Amino acid sequence: MKGKDFLTLEEFTPADLESVLGLAARLKAKRPARFGSHALEGRNVALVFEKPSLRTRVSFQVAVSELGGFSMNLSSNELQLGRGETVEDTARVLSRYVHCIMARVNRHSDLERLAKAATVPVINGLSDAHHPVQILADLLTLGERKGRLKGLKVGWVGDGDNVCNSWAVGAALTGIHFVAATPKGYEPDAGTVSAASKMAEATGGSIHAVNDPVEAVTGADCVMTDTFVSMGFEKEQEARLKAFMPKYRVTKALMSKAKKDAVFEHCLPAHRGEEVDADVIDGPQSVVFDEAENRLHTEKALLCFLMLGKREYASLMP
Repeated sequence: MKGKDFLTLEEFTPADLESVLGLAARLKAKRPARFGSHALEGRNVALVFEKPSLRTRVSFQVAVSELGGFSMNLSSNELQLGRGETVEDTARVLSRYVHCIMARVNRHSDLERLAKAATVPVINGLSDAHHPVQILADLLTLGERKGRLKGLKVGWVGDGDNVCNSWAVGAALTGIHFVAATPKGYEPDAGTVSAASKMAEATGGSIHAVNDPVEAVTGADCVMTDTFVSMGFEKEQEARLKAFMPKYRVTKALMSKAKKDAVFEHCLPAHRGEEVDADVIDGPQSVVFDEAENRLHTEKALLCFLMLGKREYASLMP
């Protein structure tokens, strides 16, 4: 029977997420000793890319390799998708060859179709609506710096984009107080905010969408942003920069509203002078390259969680 997919983070329970983050930390600590290097031996993973990628492509390929599996990078042009084959037929064929599919796609609806037709787990490597693998790395990084997640405040400043949507879910599952400040018209998805708010009731967290960046950042343990012009929105660049700048740029002055020991996160790539000033992203509070590294460790844990049987997975845990 097919195991879980990983499309929005909503597929996970708080316990699932805690387990994956715990295994990621262990895999990271034991990486020099090649811990888990045979976990995916004999298993194959298809890595499908409709969008350009640095962190997603390299981290997943290295993750599969270090776990003893085999991965293949497939662009949409290399698949029959580029010549009219349906998403469903592609999913059915790949399911006969591989044990898991990671897809980085333009439309989230295509990812849902892929997952519905596939008989192996499907991982969202990024879509226009969600970017859950990024949030795993963000949470691991934040937990490393603060020693906990529950009860922390994360202030998001900028676009209510796919990363923001997934952060709302991740915060809800871990008991974080998440406040997203965006211009009017650029709020996170209302349905996601509503669903995440309901989840947060059980974990002690909270989810809020506001328009004032100072409100979001005041007293925050972590300040996070993303590019104002994500892939696929290049035609809106002029309008977006006008809506976001300079009010929603993360500056040292805005960071000063957060706690003194607050960290700054950004999923990268970053545009210094737009969504964040150079002296913030390159300053002592920035943990952006820890985040980038942690994509590797959290994806290794995620692959194990989705692909291994309970006994095999348990053998990796403390």
